[in-house]
Amino acid sequence: MPGEVPAPPGAPGAPVPGVTVEELLDRCTFPSAGTALPCAVSGGADSLALLALAVAAGCDATAVHVDHGLRTGSDAEAAVVAAAAARLGARFQAVRVQVDPGPNLEARARAARLAVLPAGSATGHTMDDQAETVLVNLLRGAGLDGLAGMRPGSGHPLLGIRRADTRALCAVLGLTPVDDPSNADPRFVRNRVRHELLPLACAVAGRDLVPVLARQAQIVGAEAALLDALAAAIDVADASALAAAPAPLARRAARRWLRGAAEHPPDLAAVDRVLAVARGQMSATDVAPGVRVRRRRGSLSSAPVAHGAVR
Repeated sequence: MPGEVPAPPGAPGAPVPGVTVEELLDRCTFPSAGTALPCAVSGGADSLALLALAVAAGCDATAVHVDHGLRTGSDAEAAVVAAAAARLGARFQAVRVQVDPGPNLEARARAARLAVLPAGSATGHTMDDQAETVLVNLLRGAGLDGLAGMRPGSGHPLLGIRRADTRALCAVLGLTPVDDPSNADPRFVRNRVRHELLPLACAVAGRDLVPVLARQAQIVGAEAALLDALAAAIDVADASALAAAPAPLARRAARRWLRGAAEHPPDLAAVDRVLAVARGQMSATDVAPGVRVRRRRGSLSSAPVAHGAVR
C-alpha cells in the first residue's frame, strides 16, 4: 500500500533519526497511486531512493537503467539496479546507448539518455541538484527560465528532499548505491559547482544556500509561468501587436514562436532581431542557419533560405 516500502532481507529494523518514508513522501511530488511511472535509475543513491519512494507512493514503477558504455564495468551497474528493482517490487528495463568520448561529453551523454527514456520518466534530482542547476545556468548567462531550474512535478518528484535523505533511505533499506567516479571529475562544470562553488558560496553566506536557491527557483518559476501565460495572448504573426507589447512579453512570445519544436530556445540576439523586424527597423533577418524571418504587409513569417543572413 502507499507509504510502505518492502524491507529487503537484512535491512535495519528502524529508519535513521529524522528520515522516514512517510516524511520523505510528504515532500515529494509523485503522481497518484497506480500511475505507471518509468524511473531513470543509474544505481546511485538518488535514483535508488527515487525507485523506493515511487513504490512507496503506490506507483506502478519501472526502473530504467541506461548504460552509456563510458566506463569499464558499467554493465555491472545494470545488475545492481535489477536486483534493487526485484527487492522493491518494481519492474526493470535495461537500455544501452553509444556515446563516444570527446568534447561536450556530459551534454551528449545526457541527450542520449533522454532520447531513450520512456515519455514521462521520473529522475532522481534532489534539492541539491536544483541548487546546482540554478548556479550552472547562472554561469551560462541563462534568463528567467534557466534560473527557475527544474520544474517540480512527476518528472522531478524529489526536488523537495536533500541528497543526504536519499543516502539515509538507502541505508535504511539496505541498498548499496553505485559510486559513479565521473561525479568527481573536475572537467565537468556541474562537478566544480558542486564541490567548489556551492561550498564556497555557503561559507561566504554563513548558511546552507541549497534551500535558499531552491526556494528562489520556485518563485522565479511561478513568475516565468505567469509571463508565459500573458505572452501566449500575443499574436506573433501580427507585427504591430508584437511591436506594441511590453519588451519582456514580446521577447517571450517571439522566443516561443522561434523555438517551435527545437530542443533549445534561440539566443537573445536572434530574438531582438526579430523584434527589430516587427518594429520596421529591419525588413528581414536570419535567426538560424537556413531560417529567415520577414515582415510583409504587417505580418511576420519565417521560411527556409539557402543563403547568408540579412542584418
